[in-house]
Amino acid sequence: MSANKLFQLLARPEITEIALQTGRPACALVDNAYRRIGPEPQRDEDIITVLAAAGGREHLPGLADGRAWDFEVPSLGTVRVSALYDGATLKASLRLIVRSATAQRAPTTQAAPQPKPAAEPALPEPVLAQALSRREAAKQASPAQPAQPRRPVQDWTANTLASFDTDAEPLAAAVPARAASPAVPVHVVTTHDAFNFEPAGLAPSRPPPSAAEIARPRVVPTFVGDALDALLGRARQLHASDVHLLSNRPPMLRIAGELVMLGDPIDEQTAETLLLARVPEAQRAQLHEHGSCDFSLIHPAYGRFRANITRQRTGWKLTARPIGEIIPTLAELGLPDSIAKATHHHQGLIVVTGPTGHGKTTTLAAIVGIINRETTHHVITVEDPIEFVHPTAKAVISQREVGTHTKSFAAALKGSLREDPDVIVVGELRDTETVRMALTASETGHLVISTMNTPSAAKAIERLIDLFPPGDQPQVRMTLAGGLRLIISQRLLPTADRTQLCAAAEVLPGNLPLWNLIREGRTYQIASLQQRGKALGIIRLDESLAQLVKSGRTTMEIAREVAEAPEQLEALVAGRPVPLTKADAAAQAQGGTPVAAPRSGGTLTGQPAPGAAAAAAAGKKGVELGKQVLSRAGKLFGGD
Repeated sequence: MSANKLFQLLARPEITEIALQTGRPACALVDNAYRRIGPEPQRDEDIITVLAAAGGREHLPGLADGRAWDFEVPSLGTVRVSALYDGATLKASLRLIVRSATAQRAPTTQAAPQPKPAAEPALPEPVLAQALSRREAAKQASPAQPAQPRRPVQDWTANTLASFDTDAEPLAAAVPARAASPAVPVHVVTTHDAFNFEPAGLAPSRPPPSAAEIARPRVVPTFVGDALDALLGRARQLHASDVHLLSNRPPMLRIAGELVMLGDPIDEQTAETLLLARVPEAQRAQLHEHGSCDFSLIHPAYGRFRANITRQRTGWKLTARPIGEIIPTLAELGLPDSIAKATHHHQGLIVVTGPTGHGKTTTLAAIVGIINRETTHHVITVEDPIEFVHPTAKAVISQREVGTHTKSFAAALKGSLREDPDVIVVGELRDTETVRMALTASETGHLVISTMNTPSAAKAIERLIDLFPPGDQPQVRMTLAGGLRLIISQRLLPTADRTQLCAAAEVLPGNLPLWNLIREGRTYQIASLQQRGKALGIIRLDESLAQLVKSGRTTMEIAREVAEAPEQLEALVAGRPVPLTKADAAAQAQGGTPVAAPRSGGTLTGQPAPGAAAAAAAGKKGVELGKQVLSRAGKLFGGD
């Protein structure tokens, strides 16, 4: 439920307070009793969004200690907002303490507005802990004692916390329907904004940062918590791509591709206490049954992390990947602008491929961000788990999580065809059933965007075909021939100063020559097509690496480690004619078709293929044999 609706409910005279808690529906205090005002249980991100909209952006990092502040709502009055993390449960309350003159209900004269009281400080942690312990002791001492009528509370105390412990009645059952209250104009922020701790005046889409800005450690909010909280904050500050915490080893961060150890080893008991407390309730059964689980770890100060917790030899292990607070643009990622052209298709398949941990999900989010900003499409995403949270823009985006909102990728794809989607985003094409449903959706008027774990664009095409039995492969080739719009294969490599990562991309757009090779089963000739396909918008990985080296973003030594053909990379950087690799030469000889020669200074020069001379000799021999046959026939039948 949005903050706007909650403020409208506070305008009703019979409601004195609204209470929110993770995992429970929102409740309102009516006639000294809390009653439900919504059917859906609240999530952490829902409550954080409300708190941020209620002026609590700067208070979010301190929710573990308890926070209380006042927020002025136009045409309503002063709202006292209180919030606290009770273990892993987030609790909050909204209470109208001063009603504005325009919101008074008197029919004749309006009462003067009451003076605004001074903001009460947040309840200190020791006092709060004592109150909670007294409350728990009282509950255990007299569990059968009937509940007493509660009065509207005046501060964030144990009484407010206790109000969440009982099942509230629905509000509609206790309060008769009344005329709708006038809309309260408030500034509503999204979850995306709630996690953005930068100045409010900064636009969500900003120019790419300079090299000096990238190298500078990031300033993150101060958050007092356990060792895991400190590790997550350190990862944000140092731009780490992954966080590793496991028993009997020091915590580690992956910075610019290298693992860096921080601090002392963590014993098995401490690691178990830190990690199991972060597992969502819905994932605990899977963790104990399978020994691992994936979920979105949402931190009030440090944002979202894609987390994996696994049981291994020495105990429990956490691997967490920080997720950006804003949706990046292609320019910020250093990817070609030509990728955006593929989003203009109304149907087809776009695949982002590359090794694990090389930024495929980030590129996928950037492509969806283009659709979200520029179109009015209905976009359905299926992820495991949800990583980037897309803000509300022109498009309508429905994000579903495997295990929480749907059983599997294939089941979600099958159901999405009845939800009137324009674009379907699949987190990963893992199995035959998912690929089959994705290809079906791409044929039936939908644009399907997904990722795969393959080393190159050509290998992605072969993997899509080889996932099916031989009897189905001809049909898969026909579907891809004409339906494949774009393949992006990318690699992340350290920058020259080894403090950040930069992306090198191989771009293979769908075109008639590529579709012909797929339809005829000649995917081995895709490398030859890429060699001569600059005019078709094709970008080879080595060309992208050469551009990064020339611009100074990375070094030749680093680029050589991920290059497909190091000799060609060196020639491209130096501006020399590019030699053919053995694989390219073999593909051209096997195809027997004329192809372009390697690039020389970025241009193409014509040259016959190595197999052209053999083909010409074979053709000449065939002509001579034909003449001999015709001569014998003339002698037999008496003619020339």
